[in-house]
Amino acid sequence: MGRFHRHDDGTVHSHDHEHTHGDVHDHAHGDHDHDHIGDHSGYETGSERIEVLERIFDENDAAAARNRAALDGAGVVAVNVMSSPGAGKTALLERTLADLGAHVRFGIVEGDIETSLDADRLDGHGAQISLLNTGNGFGGECHLDAPMVHRALHGLDLDALDVVLIENVGNLVCPAEFDTGAHHRAMVASVTEGEDKPLKYPVMFRSVDVVVVNKIDLLPHLDFDLDLFLANVRAVNPTARIILTSARTGEGLDEWEGWLSSLAPSAAGDRLTRGAAG
Repeated sequence: MGRFHRHDDGTVHSHDHEHTHGDVHDHAHGDHDHDHIGDHSGYETGSERIEVLERIFDENDAAAARNRAALDGAGVVAVNVMSSPGAGKTALLERTLADLGAHVRFGIVEGDIETSLDADRLDGHGAQISLLNTGNGFGGECHLDAPMVHRALHGLDLDALDVVLIENVGNLVCPAEFDTGAHHRAMVASVTEGEDKPLKYPVMFRSVDVVVVNKIDLLPHLDFDLDLFLANVRAVNPTARIILTSARTGEGLDEWEGWLSSLAPSAAGDRLTRGAAG
């Protein structure tokens, strides 16, 4: 799935592997069925293939709409949380559950290719957790799509929840291209990843409502230009909310948690207000 993608205008194309002689081949079954492309662009893949890709996205979008309808029917808000591996998504969610779990009823859709390590970390904070291993029956996909999330939602009692956090597979490419049915999108970007990531992965940064810049406690020890990074984020997404945090020290978490709790239905907001007042 990572070899093709869809642009903001809805057009779809794929990137095939390139050979040393410059041609791009679309290999079918066997060695004699090739679609040779001689213009070296790697973008022309034939109308039949484009139709297949568009159908995949269309079917995913239809499933995403059904997921949103189910969430809306239960009065639940969902957030798709994305990042590269190691940016600190799980650490951020762990702190969030510890801080807000007594006031907001959370469900977690935990996506990983293998293991239950991240789900195990989030367990014990009162949240319902539904684990999705994409290596089990999904071909080891590098992202969650709407049908996968639909399956995971069956593992949650939506009527007993306020907010569902979808922790997507660590990847800065494919997760941004597939609607899961979430109402909002957030991404976690670590200061250890470099200032150029918004420019190198613009689809991801452009697709989100919130960019959480994590691990800011490491800034004194890194050759990282925070101002340049923020300018690069603004170059591809002028409207995203940017929150500077450290999941390790807790710095900036109040802004992230304030944004998240503001999405919760009114009953959760009332519980949160009463808890803060007490």
